[in-house]
Amino acid sequence: MTRGDPEDMEDLMRIDDPAFDRVLECVFGIHAHERRTYFALLEMPGSTVSEIADELDRDRSNVNRSLSTLAEKSLIERDRKILDGGGYIYQYYPTPIPEAKELMHDAVDRWAADVHEKIDSFDT
Repeated sequence: MTRGDPEDMEDLMRIDDPAFDRVLECVFGIHAHERRTYFALLEMPGSTVSEIADELDRDRSNVNRSLSTLAEKSLIERDRKILDGGGYIYQYYPTPIPEAKELMHDAVDRWAADVHEKIDSFDT
C-alpha cells in the first residue's frame, strides 16, 4: 500500500479540520472519483462494475480502473460469483470504515516514523 504524495500530506496538515473524504484521498493517494466509487460500494456492497457505473454515471472502463486502484490500496475486495446458467460475474465489497480507518492510522504512523527518521538523520 502506498501513501499519498508528500505534497498532499503537507496540504492536509494546513487544514484545521479536514473532512474524512479528503483525509482518505490524501492518505491513500486516491482521486475524488476513486473515493466516490468506494463510498458507492459502501452503500451498495456486492455490486458489479455495471451497477457501480450506472450509479455513478461513469463509463465501465473508468470504474474498472477505480476499482483496480482501490483494490491495490486494500479498500475493496473482489469476489467471483458463479452464475446458474454458466459463466461468472465479479462482485465488489468495500473494506468497512473501521478497517479503513485502521489502514489510514497505520499509513500515517509509517509516514510519521519516516519523517522522524529524516529529522534524526539531519547533521548540524
